[in-house]
Amino acid sequence: MNAIDELLETMARLRAPDGCPWDREQDHQSIAECLVDECSELLETIDRLDMDHMREELGDVLLQVVFHSQLARESGYFDFEAVAREINDKLIRRHPHVFGEGSLDTSDQALHQWDAIKALEKKNLPQTDSVFKDLPPSLPALMFAVDIFKQIQKKELSTGPLVDRESIQTMADSMDEETAGALLFEVGAACRSKGIDPESALRRYARAVQYETEALATQPTS
Repeated sequence: MNAIDELLETMARLRAPDGCPWDREQDHQSIAECLVDECSELLETIDRLDMDHMREELGDVLLQVVFHSQLARESGYFDFEAVAREINDKLIRRHPHVFGEGSLDTSDQALHQWDAIKALEKKNLPQTDSVFKDLPPSLPALMFAVDIFKQIQKKELSTGPLVDRESIQTMADSMDEETAGALLFEVGAACRSKGIDPESALRRYARAVQYETEALATQPTS
């Protein structure tokens, strides 16, 4: 039995009628926060390039996938094998230059092809009028803001006065990882001193940018 099979068997045993009382009480919602916590701890080891603890934290994240898969299996929806098969099929499908015909020379070409294949796969899903892709509502505010600006750049969208591109580019030209970290820390600390929740403030501002950009994109052209 390989390590994955052993892990799946252990999880099933924990959920069995004579298994662990805590594990048996859990459902998808009750362990959702565990996934956030474990991903945060994994990211910390990645920042430190702490390979020994990274291995441990990757295992903790994998446990969350196995746990949710076991819950779904018990309810008759899917199992871990289906989860693994689906992501494997997706990787092969979205890398035709590796597993099929054709070739690509740059990572930008690979990303463009990935997005094109993804859009084709999603075309039969319910459509939205938004010029932005659907973003997880629980996405951290900083990641949300970065993703909003990424799409503005990628789609060459017009923005209103809330986005000063010249100022952003000037800042980017003089920035490195250390100065970026220092600036973000100072902003967070200043918010703390002022009694402002930086997550809420940034999310509201990013939402305002999103709405204004969408409004400009949907204006009738003369």
